[in-house]
Amino acid sequence: MANKKITLPVFVLLALLQLYVPAKMILDREDILHSGKEYKFKTQPIDPNDPFRGKFIALYYEEAVVEIQSEADWLPGERIFVILTTDKDGFAKAHGLAKEYPADNQDFLKARVGWVTDNGTNMLTIEYPFDRYYMEESKAYDAELAYLESQVDSTQTAYAVVGIKEGEAVLKEVLINGVPIRELVINRRKDQK
Repeated sequence: MANKKITLPVFVLLALLQLYVPAKMILDREDILHSGKEYKFKTQPIDPNDPFRGKFIALYYEEAVVEIQSEADWLPGERIFVILTTDKDGFAKAHGLAKEYPADNQDFLKARVGWVTDNGTNMLTIEYPFDRYYMEESKAYDAELAYLESQVDSTQTAYAVVGIKEGEAVLKEVLINGVPIRELVINRRKDQK
């Protein structure tokens, strides 16, 4: 009898905990989207498919490779903090890298070291945490075409808008010449009819 009295409260507590964890993750992401600072990251082309998570546009960023003093100071997979600034056109620039949490009043982003090279110039590749843009399967092919066309055409600018708050980042949208890729897909389909 005493065992049943303990089992029910433990079950209820575990059920509430299982609801709390994903709800907290969702609310944290929404907070970043609504109150975080927006940055625009210029993209470069790549576009694979993930059989488990669906169709997405893989995003590679112009600001993913930075020059460093010594390749010996950095290890692949190591967590880093990317100090951010913006250029005259409003696009994000990696102003510096740090291994420790940056000082106050600096915009930064948590990322990982991809790889480091030492071929005369020491270069480090940043693995940003927002490298995939998932889309509804029926719209993904048209989005892929629009994105690839923008990467080939040097007159077009493709970029991702990312919300960043306290180092955490959430990908908001991928745009081509200021137009969300979702709208381009809708317009492309209208033009084909």
